[in-house]
Amino acid sequence: MIIGASLSGGAWLNIIVIIALIGFFSYQGYLMWKRSRISKMLDEEEFQAGMRKAQVIDLREKRDFDAGHIMGARNIPYSQLKNRLQELRADLPVYLYDQGRTLSGRAALLLSKNDFTNISILRPGFERWEGKTKKSKY
Repeated sequence: MIIGASLSGGAWLNIIVIIALIGFFSYQGYLMWKRSRISKMLDEEEFQAGMRKAQVIDLREKRDFDAGHIMGARNIPYSQLKNRLQELRADLPVYLYDQGRTLSGRAALLLSKNDFTNISILRPGFERWEGKTKKSKY
C-alpha cells in the first residue's frame, strides 16, 4: 500500500499549508530569539534617557523622516544601511527605530554581523513616540 494514496487533494493541501505555517512561525521565533540576544528592547523612557550618548538612527525612508522624526536622529533608511555602515561607529551605542520595530530587528542583525555590539531598539516604534520631534522644512 502506498502511503497517502487514500488522502484526497484537499487533505494534501491542508498538510502542506500546516507545514508551511510551522516553518514560518519557527523562523519568526528564531529571528526574535536572535534579536533578543544581540539587542536590547527599550521603552520610550529608557530610550530618551540614553539617546544623548548614542547614535540614534531612523530607519524609515526619507519622506517619512521629513514628515517627523525624533529630535537628534539621523536618517539612514534600512534600504541603504548596508551601503552606509561606514557612517556609524561600532564603539558607540546605536539606538534604532522605525515605524514599528520590524526594520529595527533586521537592522540589528545586520549591525551585529558587522561587529556592532551595543544595539538598542525602541520598543513601541515611532508611531507611539511622545517625546520631542522635528519636521524637516522641505
